[in-house]
Amino acid sequence: MTVKVIEVVGESRNSWQEAVENAVRDASKTIKNITGVEVRNHTANVEGGKIVEYKADVAIAFKVDGTTEV
Repeated sequence: MTVKVIEVVGESRNSWQEAVENAVRDASKTIKNITGVEVRNHTANVEGGKIVEYKADVAIAFKVDGTTEV
């Protein structure tokens, strides 16, 4: 089996977990066969001393179509 990995950034106004979930959900709209996710970094935008947007850098792994499994 061959797996490809891409990196995306998910965003949320509520939490880092939701930012990760948004990244996976949005990626799954155009990428088939997602097999895993690695959260590489968490960041946030701050205004007035409060977090206003959570961001998660996410590596998404998916099986390449047409490859054989071992």
